[in-house]
Amino acid sequence: MKKNRQKPFFRALQNYVTFFLLVAFTVTCCMLLFVRILADSMGLVFDKDNIADAAKLTFGNVLLISFGAATIDYIRRKLMVDRPVKRIMAALDQVMQGDFSVRIPPVKEFAGETGFNEIIRSINAMTAELQGTETLRTDFIANVSHELKTPLAVMGNYATMLQQPGISDAERMEYAKSISMAARRLAALITNILKLNKLENQQIFPQPKEFDLSEQLCECLLVFEDAWEAKNLEIETDIEEDVRIKSDPELLSLVWNNLISNAVKFTPDGGTIGLSLKTEGSSVVVQVRDTGCGMKPEVGQHIFEKFYQGDTSHATQGNGLGLALVKRVVDILNGEIGVQSVYGQGSTFTVKFKR
Repeated sequence: MKKNRQKPFFRALQNYVTFFLLVAFTVTCCMLLFVRILADSMGLVFDKDNIADAAKLTFGNVLLISFGAATIDYIRRKLMVDRPVKRIMAALDQVMQGDFSVRIPPVKEFAGETGFNEIIRSINAMTAELQGTETLRTDFIANVSHELKTPLAVMGNYATMLQQPGISDAERMEYAKSISMAARRLAALITNILKLNKLENQQIFPQPKEFDLSEQLCECLLVFEDAWEAKNLEIETDIEEDVRIKSDPELLSLVWNNLISNAVKFTPDGGTIGLSLKTEGSSVVVQVRDTGCGMKPEVGQHIFEKFYQGDTSHATQGNGLGLALVKRVVDILNGEIGVQSVYGQGSTFTVKFKR
C-alpha cells in the first residue's frame, strides 16, 4: 500500500523536475538570443566566457525561482486544498457508516477561496437533516412497536380469560367485544401507517377532478350519525351549496373523516359539533368545530406530529396518526390547515384550498 502511494509521488516529482528544466532551458535560450540580437544591433562584442557565465546564471536563477514558486504552490495546496478535502472525505466516511452527528468545522478562507466552506455548509446541513430524519425514524419505530403491543396485549389477555371455565355468557360477550374493539384498533393503526407511509414516500399521487365539495362534506358527516346520536351531540352546519372544486375527492375524504371523527370523539355527551363551508374569493374554507376538551398551547404545537396524543385519556380511541395523515394530505393537495383551541372549551380546525 505504501509503495502504491509512493509511485504517484515520484511520478509527480519527475514531471515537476522535467517541467522546471524545460522552463529554465527555454528562458536561457531566449535570453541568449536577446543578447545576440542586442549585441548585433549595438555593435557590442561579448566573449564566450561572459556569455557562458550569463547563461549559467540565468539558468540557475530561473530554476531556483521556478522551484521556489512550486514549493509555495505545494504548501498552498496542502493548506488550502488537501486539508479541507481530507476533512470532507473523513466526514463523508462517517456519514456512510451511519454517524449523522458529524459536523465539519469551517476552514480558514484565503482571498478568492470560498468554495470549500460552501461545500462544508451544505454537508453540515445535509447531516443535520439526516440526523433529524434518523431520530424521527427511530421514534416512529418505537411508537409503532408500542402501539402494536397495546391491542395485541388486550387481545391476548381477553383470549386467555375466555378459555377459563365457568365464565358466564355475559362475561363471554364482554370479553369477545373487547377483543373485537382491539382488533379494529389494530386494523385502523396498520391502515393509517400504510397510508401515511405511501403519502410520505410519494407513492400516492393526487388525481384531481371537479366535484361538489358541499355534497362530499354532508356525506362524510352522515357517516358518523350513529356516533353523534349515541352521545346526543348537537350538529350545527353552515355549508354553502354547490361549491365545486378541482381536487382529489378520495384524499380529501380522509381529511374530513379524520377531523369529524376527532370532533365526535373529544366532544362530551350533549356537546356541539359545527361544520362550515364558505368561499373566499378563489379559495374555499372548511371549518370543523367542537365543544370538547380543547388543547393547551404546547399541545397544539405538536398536534400534527405522528403518534402525538395530547389527551391521553382518549388514547384507547385513537393511535395518534389521524392528524398527521390529515396534515400530509393537505400538504400534498397544496392546501393549508390550522387549529385554534381553548383548553376546556373546544377546538376549531380550519382547512383552506384553492378552487
